[in-house]
Amino acid sequence: MRSGIINLHTLSVMRYARELSNCNRISCDTVRNSTAETQENHYTFKFVLKGRQDYLMAKRKVSIFPDSFLFFSPGTNYTSIIDSYDPVDVLSISVSANFLSDFHSAYYSGTGLLPTSTEATNEVPEMMNSFYPFSGDMRFTVMHLYQRLVEGEANELLINEYLHHCLLNFYRIRGREVKSRMERLGALKASTRQELFKRLLLAKEFISNNYNKKFNLNDVARFSCLSVNHLLRTFKEAYGISPYQFLTQVRLERAKYFLEHADYQIAYTSMLVGFESVSSFIRLFKSAFNITPLRYKSSFLISNPC
Repeated sequence: MRSGIINLHTLSVMRYARELSNCNRISCDTVRNSTAETQENHYTFKFVLKGRQDYLMAKRKVSIFPDSFLFFSPGTNYTSIIDSYDPVDVLSISVSANFLSDFHSAYYSGTGLLPTSTEATNEVPEMMNSFYPFSGDMRFTVMHLYQRLVEGEANELLINEYLHHCLLNFYRIRGREVKSRMERLGALKASTRQELFKRLLLAKEFISNNYNKKFNLNDVARFSCLSVNHLLRTFKEAYGISPYQFLTQVRLERAKYFLEHADYQIAYTSMLVGFESVSSFIRLFKSAFNITPLRYKSSFLISNPC
């Protein structure tokens, strides 16, 4: 049974699925109204290229959109949910432990970087199950791979080259989003910084999952098992912005997606992503992207008239 998947309910069109001779796996689907329970036995990346997908891991819930991707380590149990009749395009990339171990050793020997004591060159470190920004080189690599897959132009050698580049991009993202941010925390012990950072990840997940709902700092702090003052101080240390500023960023990114893919009025888009004031939404959007929401929406209607 592939990765322990149990499909409870699904309406999908499989566009591509393949297991390579080195046990790496890759698949892309267009899915509607799907629920599946999985025990992961690979190192796996989950991408949503259109729409939204939710993942439940014990008491955690992580939602991914086209601006983020999710990483799972082997042994992770989760339920994936797509609650939408509109088609959702998903891509899954899984690499074997041997493939990642070989890459890990080559990465440090090739870059000349010195691994930490927990990242010996011959041993893959523990990696946190979490979501990461889907942008830059990672997005460029994955979208090129996806295009090759759906057009039937990718052989096994080429796919493995793309997977190598995906891991390279992931290590760079992980270094930026986890290792460097963890080191900014004021705790002296590495184990304390790691535990604190895990709680900050829970705070980020809570904000990202509830961006369009009403909540306060007490809710975020309670979910991440931190006091409000500790949350405010350490979140700013790690991410350079406050939880409220991060919430605003998430709302604006979600608004961009709706402006690009849905024919909603600006006022409705503002409400949909959680802004109570349309004027505030317009002001913040223009400040962040140097263009008004209406002009941004119009540019996509012009380039995609159908």
